[in-house]
Amino acid sequence: MYYKELAAAREKLTGPGGDFEIIETEILGNKIRDFKNRPNSIRDIWLSTTQFADRTYLVYEQDRISYLESHRQVSSVAGWLFEQGVRPGDRVAIAMRNYPEWMLIYWACTSIGVAVVGMNAWWTEPEMAYGINDAAPKYIFADAERLARIANNPDIETQPVLVAVRTEETHEGVLDWTDIIRTDRNMPDVSVDPDSDACIFYTSGTTGFPKGAQLTHRGCVANLLNMQYAAASSMLAMQAATGLEPPETMPLPVALITTPLFHVTANNCGAYRVTAVGGTIVLMYRWDAGEALRLIERERVTSAGGVPVMGRELINHPDFDKTDTSSLLAISCGGAQVPPDQVQKIDDRIQTARPGTGYGMTETCGIITSVAGDFFVDKPDSAGPAMPNFEVKCVDDAGNEVPVGELGELWVRGSSVIKGYINRPEATAESITDGWLHTGDIARLDEHGFIYLVDRKKDMVLRGGENIYCVEVEAAIYHHPAVAECCVFGVPDERLGEEVGAAVYLKPGETLSVEDLKAHCAGRLAKFKIPTHVWICPDPFPRNASGKFLKRDVRAQLVSA
Repeated sequence: MYYKELAAAREKLTGPGGDFEIIETEILGNKIRDFKNRPNSIRDIWLSTTQFADRTYLVYEQDRISYLESHRQVSSVAGWLFEQGVRPGDRVAIAMRNYPEWMLIYWACTSIGVAVVGMNAWWTEPEMAYGINDAAPKYIFADAERLARIANNPDIETQPVLVAVRTEETHEGVLDWTDIIRTDRNMPDVSVDPDSDACIFYTSGTTGFPKGAQLTHRGCVANLLNMQYAAASSMLAMQAATGLEPPETMPLPVALITTPLFHVTANNCGAYRVTAVGGTIVLMYRWDAGEALRLIERERVTSAGGVPVMGRELINHPDFDKTDTSSLLAISCGGAQVPPDQVQKIDDRIQTARPGTGYGMTETCGIITSVAGDFFVDKPDSAGPAMPNFEVKCVDDAGNEVPVGELGELWVRGSSVIKGYINRPEATAESITDGWLHTGDIARLDEHGFIYLVDRKKDMVLRGGENIYCVEVEAAIYHHPAVAECCVFGVPDERLGEEVGAAVYLKPGETLSVEDLKAHCAGRLAKFKIPTHVWICPDPFPRNASGKFLKRDVRAQLVSA
């Protein structure tokens, strides 16, 4: 593989005079890597898209909204908020499914320096109340389902103004979205501080209350440049290695957004990348692999993905071979590590598309690493190299850096790292040390700077003093052709402390015995890593709003059964 060419491309693109030149700047008292030619704020990115007026921007079911109409509505909402006295530094919440209005409200708020509070659409009434009390937004834009959980909620201590979106019923004291966008207004002339909050996205923790991460304009814009850099560096390296020239024209991106917009995967990575170049975003009411295939064919989608299980469901769907997927150029999976077998399966099954992944966090405004195409196929167990605005290191429990190739907790520092957590100074201090974010992920680095994620620091099985990384066992199980989904976790054991447990859901029509699965693992894992406890489950596993398996719920149900 052409890793020397990739290193040379990085040096050329990020060095003095390069398109992605990196400099050091002081942020919150720390010297941090940042892009020299970075746009000042998200406002600049959105305003730059006026040039795409005649193109289709948002597609949802039968709705098709152009960039021209999107700018009209965004300016109307921004102007209206300004008329109501909302100013830079204030917060406005969005509580709804992936409707087109989500993106329009987001651009309206960030364009005037107002922080968007992305409320998890799956939250119950008490959770909604918690998020609203924590973030204290002045206004909340909510669809019918979320409005029912917010209006007259006795646990909400503040009194935000409610705006109903896509609701058929009228509610006393609740404003209507259509009334706001009916009047044309000019975009307010506002100067936006790059280090001000762009949005508050809540971490998708499965225990305790979630934390509201403060994503800045600087961080969100840097994430966009990281994604653009990733594509440019790979292409430059391939050109240098193969001598092949890139095609004269590339189709405009048409991206199928499958994960919730209140998380960075869909919003900061999916939507930003497409919007910045005038592409089209196709939204879904909820994830369904069959519906996704239909949309790929109908809209000539060029990129799709989501969390890894979505990519697996897509290529395993019975309608896959009946669907025209020839427009696809990329299947990108993030939010969790992609099992290595899936990388090759995507590359084999879709002739026109290449597999890709990005590893990142809410706390880094998006990606930390990115890898795709030949590099991903060559290193399918890797998350790719760190993006240029990050310093990275793996450390031991004392915070000391470990040598290349050794395991440690991954720490990262760069302009994409969040400012902190609102109302949580202790949590901020625990997670960020001198600008270094403690990711909580166990990883190693190779000689090419590629990062290999092993497992969550707190999600290992400790068997008789041996650390067993769940993702390694899951990767081995996924190699069995009958397996559709699997979760690996620790099961209490009096003698060893913990044993390895595995829950498996099979593809429709497949059969697999516990003994055969263990035999399959024996050819790929050391004996002490082979699951002692195996459950063949009749139903798919529960998931959170991002599509990730609720492993703790699966474990609790099975281990206590």
